[in-house]
Amino acid sequence: MSENKSTQIQLVRRPAGMPVAEDFRTVTVELPDLGENQVRVRNEFISVDPYMRGRMNDSKSYIPPFELGETMQGSAVGRVIESTSPEFSEGDLVTHFLGWRDIAQADAQAFTQAQELGDVASSVYLGALGLTGMTAYMGLMKVAELKEGDNVFISGAAGAVGSMVGQIAKLKGAREIIGSAGGSEKTALLTQRFGFTQGIDYKAAPILTQLEEAAPNGIDVYFDNVGGDHLEAALNSFNRYGRAALCGAISVYNEKDPNSIPGPRFMTNIVTRSLSMKGFVLQDYLQFAQEFREEIAPHFISGEITYDETVVEGLHNALDAFFGLFSGKNTGKMVVEI
Repeated sequence: MSENKSTQIQLVRRPAGMPVAEDFRTVTVELPDLGENQVRVRNEFISVDPYMRGRMNDSKSYIPPFELGETMQGSAVGRVIESTSPEFSEGDLVTHFLGWRDIAQADAQAFTQAQELGDVASSVYLGALGLTGMTAYMGLMKVAELKEGDNVFISGAAGAVGSMVGQIAKLKGAREIIGSAGGSEKTALLTQRFGFTQGIDYKAAPILTQLEEAAPNGIDVYFDNVGGDHLEAALNSFNRYGRAALCGAISVYNEKDPNSIPGPRFMTNIVTRSLSMKGFVLQDYLQFAQEFREEIAPHFISGEITYDETVVEGLHNALDAFFGLFSGKNTGKMVVEI
């Protein structure tokens, strides 16, 4: 691998529905010599995430859309291979947001020093100890305001965010922690690996009736990664003063016609049961990042919090990894090892 050339994946066409390979291209870029206070990094892992699908649309959102012809942005972790900055030395482990490339080069301010974790793979900084873990913590604790003794329902619970939500809920004293996942294998992981009290296989039967049976005493908190029928089921099962943190809606991200998506039933329960439902994005809660690290890192180091990753080998397989998010091919965080 040449260290003065960077292989990068770019968006060249806005997808209609499910993205396809033709919406992207792979290019090799000649890197200039480092300027003053710049850093060159060889990536070890890059992140692929569902939210990236929304950024492929040219529409107003909480974060600007990807530009056509530009390299895909996203979280990545790697090691410094060259630096003209006094803040970084060769071999330092760093995180950044420069995304889908094997070699990243930019001003030093684009990189953040990361603590060495011994035998733990650096990819953990893209998941449990990174934006994924923070998203779980902020949604559960700051948005849904989890209380000890709450009954909690989490959709997409075997995914990177969902599995962290369940474990944090357990640490914080939730009574019932119910998660949904697709397929018997993933559903079993919820109770056997992540400490949920119950797992629901949403592919086995309608989630509405399954949640009613799993939560005869209702739910107090819903962490939504899926939307659609899962949100409807939560609205049906909420207790009075229930709270929902709306993090994502992967079930509808690839719909070509947003007007064709039916609204959930039981919306009147928001009024009659005094429910609170709040959408959130992580960037509005980054002031609590230090609190997250101080509270959660010790549990991670002690082994109380575990995590799963689906690792896809090679930048050339990044698109397959991304597409796999929408067909449930990941358990835990999906990352690409460079």
